[in-house]
Amino acid sequence: MTEQEKSPLDDAPADVKLAVDLIYLLETNEIEPEVALSALKMVTKDLEGKIAAKSN
Repeated sequence: MTEQEKSPLDDAPADVKLAVDLIYLLETNEIEPEVALSALKMVTKDLEGKIAAKSN
């Protein structure tokens, strides 16, 4: 890709960019979907706890 060519992700929201990066990371490391989903549930719980603590 040249300097002038833009990826569709260049203008995507930050959460979309992060999701694409995470999917790429999981796929390139051949993480089983069940393992990835379990780990993401743990991450979700951790992040929800941080959000709750920040709002208190």
